[in-house]
Amino acid sequence: MGKLMMNTGREPIEEADDAAPVEMLAQLFEAHGWPCEFVNEDELSGEIQGSWATYQMRCIWRAEDNVLQLLCLPEIRVPDAKRKPAYELLALVNEQLWLGHFDIWSNGGVLLYRHGLMLGPDGMLSLSMAQVAVESAVSECDRFYPAFQFVLWGDKRPKDALEAAMVDAAGEA
Repeated sequence: MGKLMMNTGREPIEEADDAAPVEMLAQLFEAHGWPCEFVNEDELSGEIQGSWATYQMRCIWRAEDNVLQLLCLPEIRVPDAKRKPAYELLALVNEQLWLGHFDIWSNGGVLLYRHGLMLGPDGMLSLSMAQVAVESAVSECDRFYPAFQFVLWGDKRPKDALEAAMVDAAGEA
């Protein structure tokens, strides 16, 4: 087995054999020191500090479909009065994504990033795949968080908010 460098500042950890998806994600969270807990045997809930906020991460395994769904919630609620511009921004943001998409739950107006991973017939997940999936979700939330802030609290038009967020992100590196 090779070694996989975890971005924790600690020693590299051995890449474990593939494991059940929720178990592997729990190991990943533990390696990073991110708080998490099992909701049930097929669901993990945890928190990850992003650049702009602490994101709640929900990981749900559907064995019957061999699909692992990752939900990353950036703690943004969309008030009813802002739904129309928020949905317009969602459409513009989702055009920028190769994997996953942003959505707003109809019940409660919670903004979230959602991505489903179809796993092979054995339903196993590698540590490296788990890390890439989680980092990608957090990265996309970080990338577009300012645009949603600009629309919801800065009263910018969706197109202007996205452009401003992309300029800020480009200057951040």
